[in-house]
Amino acid sequence: MQKEYRTKNQNKFVKFRKIVLISTIALVFPICLGIYTLLGGRAYALMSMLFVILAILPFLMIYEMKKPQAREWIPLAVMAALAAVGRVAFAPVPFFKPTSAIIIITASVFGAEAGFLTGTMAALASNLFFGQGPWTPWQMFSWGMIGFLSGFLIKKNIINNKTKLYIFGSLTGFIYGWIMNIWTATGTMYEFSWASFFGLYIASFFPDLTHSIATVIFLRFLYDPWRAKLKRVKLKFGLVNS
Repeated sequence: MQKEYRTKNQNKFVKFRKIVLISTIALVFPICLGIYTLLGGRAYALMSMLFVILAILPFLMIYEMKKPQAREWIPLAVMAALAAVGRVAFAPVPFFKPTSAIIIITASVFGAEAGFLTGTMAALASNLFFGQGPWTPWQMFSWGMIGFLSGFLIKKNIINNKTKLYIFGSLTGFIYGWIMNIWTATGTMYEFSWASFFGLYIASFFPDLTHSIATVIFLRFLYDPWRAKLKRVKLKFGLVNS
């Protein structure tokens, strides 16, 4: 009886944690980006730290039910570092990066929360090399969304074969580019016009396409072996899944 009661409480807590995560992504992050834009993108360091805190929030809530050990965070930190290093390593090849693919692989094993956190941290960490700036919070949100969508769609069995995985991977380059175009329009245009705004999307087509192709290529070669290793780590240490 007590075990059944505990299970019901845990299920309620998981649902509540999901609501917090989705609400944060759907409402809080866009509102913060809107306020940030109105401020002229001056407080990017503060906004980046706020995004990190918000991304970690669903994980911190786990402490209400259990006490996760450091080992539960290490795989996510490693994958975020690999995503960041991959972006830096391929810097000589514009827009051709393994970052999105690594984020998708992480989310496929550890879930939407982990995917979102990995995406935000990868953007922040890689910009230590490329340079922090008003674009950083937007990149954190863009890659975080890719991680969240990956984990959500895979868990819901919507992405249930390689064809769907590659189709989604090909879309992520455009998802990232389209979100970043909003920052370009609001952060760099002195006089906004719809013609210029849509012109950004036309101009970004080939860079976004390159990003998409790179993501599919890296998924083709990394998805199965890396996912198998991460699943073994998760099983061996009983790690948290969202």
